[in-house]
Amino acid sequence: MGFKGDPVRLLVIPGLNDSGPAHWQTWLQGQYGRRAVRVEQDDWQRPDLLRWSQRIETTVARHPGARWVAVAHSFGCLALLRFLLAQRGEGVQAALLVAPADPEKFDVAAKLPQSLLSIPTTLLASETDPWMPFDSACAWAHVWGARLISLGDAGHINVDSGYGQLLPAKAWVEQAIQHLERGRRIDRAHPLELSFAI
Repeated sequence: MGFKGDPVRLLVIPGLNDSGPAHWQTWLQGQYGRRAVRVEQDDWQRPDLLRWSQRIETTVARHPGARWVAVAHSFGCLALLRFLLAQRGEGVQAALLVAPADPEKFDVAAKLPQSLLSIPTTLLASETDPWMPFDSACAWAHVWGARLISLGDAGHINVDSGYGQLLPAKAWVEQAIQHLERGRRIDRAHPLELSFAI
């Protein structure tokens, strides 16, 4: 017997210039079909933290009651972090931050969370990322309470670095969804499925 309710969905949050057809985020989105939604910005060339985070809020609001695992890249990570500061309700349940841009480069550090995040978060970093020194990635991961995974010499973890597919991101999404679905079983179960407890 199945469970009631919608499945956990994937929220894809690209960085500057969007993620083109050869980018791993596009590949990842394609793995989940209609269960995946991409946040679309009005201006992909202008990194406006508040506007970008508001667009995440708008996108999530179009799917009331949905629960999400979010996968962000580069400046999209900063927009997601800003969104999480103001998130109300359940919404985004887990986050994967891939090669986040250095907040100091965009002068937005003070507008981001300065303490542990309220959801499970993993930061997938590169030790040769031109947009974020590895030491800074480690420091921010500590601030946010994020699990840090290093891919070593991986550039900005994008197409230019050879990442048309990113298997660690797919594995993380699968694990996050499975964890959240297990946690929802009792909430979503049909009353007859709980008869064993009576």
